[in-house]
Amino acid sequence: MSKQQPISPMKNFFAGGFGGICLVATGHPLDTIKVRLQTQPKAKPGERLVYAGTIDCFKKTLAKEGVKGLYKGMAAPIIGVTPMFAVCFFGFGMGKKLQQKTPDDILTYPQLFAAGMLSGVFTTAIMAPGERIKCLLQIQAASGGEVKYAGPMDCVKQLYRQSGIRGIYKGTALTLMRDVPASGMYFTSYEWLKNVLTPAGKNHNELSVPSVLFAGGMAGIFNWAVAIPADVLKSRFQTAPDGKYPNGFRDVLRELIREEGVGSLYKGFNAVMLRAFPANAACFLGFEFAMKFLNWLSPDL
Repeated sequence: MSKQQPISPMKNFFAGGFGGICLVATGHPLDTIKVRLQTQPKAKPGERLVYAGTIDCFKKTLAKEGVKGLYKGMAAPIIGVTPMFAVCFFGFGMGKKLQQKTPDDILTYPQLFAAGMLSGVFTTAIMAPGERIKCLLQIQAASGGEVKYAGPMDCVKQLYRQSGIRGIYKGTALTLMRDVPASGMYFTSYEWLKNVLTPAGKNHNELSVPSVLFAGGMAGIFNWAVAIPADVLKSRFQTAPDGKYPNGFRDVLRELIREEGVGSLYKGFNAVMLRAFPANAACFLGFEFAMKFLNWLSPDL
């Protein structure tokens, strides 16, 4: 069995950024559908919901806005996700390195979970404003009313003018609540599946492309299984008018459960899961390819 490559947070940073680009390009159309389903208003008596479900939302978006409609708001995640995934994988690499006594130490699953949670803390600073802008741009297109924001930068300017830096970072606590446990699950499940899929006597860095795709896709599903309830609350909170929820996520949670029941915390579940597998499979494949390239380019870094 070949010697394990020393953990390099800097290589993780660059490879994670490339993985993030792969993830957005693959997953954004279903992310748009997810946000539209999560934020659609409750139907009035005798009226139907705007979207009956994932397929209906997909069809209506295509019919009304064309393929471009599915990629609405993609500039914000591309600008935000590339550094965010870079920081996320860097945080995971750092979390692993901090727990190693020697470079050859193999970490336990609880240690990997702790390293993953650290990466969730690292990413929230970039994730919270990026998500707020993305959600606002995605729902304004769906509402069909006046276009309030011309694009991501205009959205930032208007939010800053209205409420300062707090307006841009609205929903940070919910982003932390979503990303810290979910990131722990994300990386732990990926490492676990890599170990399971590695043939005896082989190094898990030599995994085949289909195995990496499967492990990455499943890691995305495990991640979102943990993250969805907090994500629904976050989407609601970040797109609500100022002052609607004075007590933050507690008010959102109470309103959702009172009006729509506990099941509403899993709104957009199908769209999330449909997107989670291909998007995260693409992310980890991009990450592994970039890591191989960086290890070849600079084996000692």
